[in-house]
Amino acid sequence: MISATRRWFRRNRAPIAIGIGVLGAGYVATQYVLGKISDARERMSSDRIARENLRRRFEQNQEDCTFTVLALLPTATDNILSELETERITFELQQQKAAKLAKNGEGHPSELGSGPPSVTDEDGKSIMSIQSESGVHASQVELPSATISGDGPHEGGQQSQRARRSKLQLWNDLKISAITRAFTLIYTLALLALLTRVQLNLLGRRSYLSSVVSLATGAMNESTITLENHDDDNPDQAYGNDFETNRKYLTFSWWLLHRGWREIMVKVQAAVKDVFSTLSPRDDITMERFSEMTLEVRKKVEGATQADRNASKWLPYLLPPRDQEEFVLQKSGMTLDSTSVASSTSTSSSGTAPLRRLLDETSDLVESPPFTQVLTLLLDAGFSMLVDRKVAQQSFKVTVPSDPPDLGTHRVQEIVDIAPVKLPIVLATLTRQAHIIGNGVPNEYLQAMEQVRDLEAFAAVVYSSNWENEVTPMMEGGVQETKGKDAAVETNLAASNDTMGQESIIDVGTTSRFENAWGKAVDMVDKMGAKA
Repeated sequence: MISATRRWFRRNRAPIAIGIGVLGAGYVATQYVLGKISDARERMSSDRIARENLRRRFEQNQEDCTFTVLALLPTATDNILSELETERITFELQQQKAAKLAKNGEGHPSELGSGPPSVTDEDGKSIMSIQSESGVHASQVELPSATISGDGPHEGGQQSQRARRSKLQLWNDLKISAITRAFTLIYTLALLALLTRVQLNLLGRRSYLSSVVSLATGAMNESTITLENHDDDNPDQAYGNDFETNRKYLTFSWWLLHRGWREIMVKVQAAVKDVFSTLSPRDDITMERFSEMTLEVRKKVEGATQADRNASKWLPYLLPPRDQEEFVLQKSGMTLDSTSVASSTSTSSSGTAPLRRLLDETSDLVESPPFTQVLTLLLDAGFSMLVDRKVAQQSFKVTVPSDPPDLGTHRVQEIVDIAPVKLPIVLATLTRQAHIIGNGVPNEYLQAMEQVRDLEAFAAVVYSSNWENEVTPMMEGGVQETKGKDAAVETNLAASNDTMGQESIIDVGTTSRFENAWGKAVDMVDKMGAKA
């Protein structure tokens, strides 16, 4: 029996060997396929976690931007309201009216039930609206009379002429001040919203990449990317002590809040004087005409054509020149000596300092056509809220829809069959809205601007741009220190850096609407995760 079995194996040893080989190969192939499937599942799970982590960080960043704008805006608002004192001009008009009534022996102004014959009912309502901001009684202010009686002594006639010129000048100043103040606040709010988006998204990108590189180089023991800040835990890391750099970088918003708004005001005021100089306080104005004049002011400030708007220089309003950077840091309360300030903003032998890189990249983004395009859309939203909704509703008694206007349509909506009103009624609305633009809670104007979809897309572009420039300094620091420990990690980071350098996330020469900005950002994260 045993010999027969041996003979059978001897005769069939070739088929048996082949069968065992086939079974072994099948087992190995099966295990390989199962391993690949398992790796693919783990990679998909990791990618999903990374994408959700990035999205969560990005959304939190945008919420931080909103709160930051609301925290910084009152500073600029106080400066603008102090410079353009519309209420003070109104009070001077009230003082003149009170003096005239006292001289004529007409009794205390508060005892008057209505304004003088030269003031119409609508004028009285508008004056009351203006006075509501300063607490002055409406009956104490009158519009400049068309004629002044020539009766009385010659000296009295000269005094009347001086009073008339002063009153006319005050009303003209009131007109320019009320319009300029509201428009300047809208420009300041839009620029502050965009500057804050750029600053916080650049810092958010740095924080995210720092955590990714720390994980890849083994500097962190956790197996997942966390939201905690580990930058200050390792002073030898390329991003060590970044809190101080971030603090310096964020203080540069001081320039817009204390210097830039003034330059904006000067430019807006010149345009307002040029456009509204022909209007008298006693003139009637229609909604359509006021919208057209507002658009003319915007054209003079921003540019009449797309080419003119792209050529507009907004950087001097947002960031100081290089010779003023140390001054801004000192005025912001940074208690640093001149050597530390210079070293943080200068170029060293090891490369460009982090603060200098942040400021240079911010300048590049501000001077790019996409920045101007998004700023135009934010201003469209702000002026639409002011003119098409607030002025139309409060001054012209127009019923406006509850939904915000479509920014894709014409900037100035055509309004028909709307009765004209006196100019002071519009000035009263602008005076009240100036306080709402700067100090409103909730701020309807900021909410309208944040509904512009291109703003979030632009923020996504900033968040996902120039990653190769951020990874390189970290490679020079953290990767070289672990070169002997984990050479494979260095290879992966280098490959990831090469892959990211092959395509540009932001095209500063394009004027598209960034519909795929977030998709590009997520694709870049996938590529980085696959390589790392």
